[in-house]
Amino acid sequence: MNDTCLIRPDDQRGFSLIEMMIVMIIIGLLASLIGPKLFGQLGKAKTKAAKAQIEMLMATLDAYRLDVGSYPDQNQGLEALVNNPGLDDWNGPYLKKEKVPLDPWKHPYIYRKPGQHGDVDISSLGADNRSGGEGEDQDVNSWD
Repeated sequence: MNDTCLIRPDDQRGFSLIEMMIVMIIIGLLASLIGPKLFGQLGKAKTKAAKAQIEMLMATLDAYRLDVGSYPDQNQGLEALVNNPGLDDWNGPYLKKEKVPLDPWKHPYIYRKPGQHGDVDISSLGADNRSGGEGEDQDVNSWD
């Protein structure tokens, strides 16, 4: 028989327990250094996504106003962008996905007509879903 086909106990290859533990410690240290920075970026990304969605909703409301002659009233809200509130001049749906998106924290956007800062206001209350806040909890508004 060919000697190269036989496996002898002294020819076994692999990682020792110590080597595996050293690698795990190194991975843990890297994760503890990089992890907090990545999670901080996630909050900023959600805030930027909320700003982009609000800008998109405002542009869509402008298209609605051009067709219908006015923005949806408070009772119709943003839902008027996807479902005809009974108007002859409605040329929707005005949103591609045919539903009003939730903010990045899975809460509905707040729509006000008349707005306090413009004809209409749209806002998100951030991660905590409460007025005010800092960082990821800060409000995102159409007038900012």
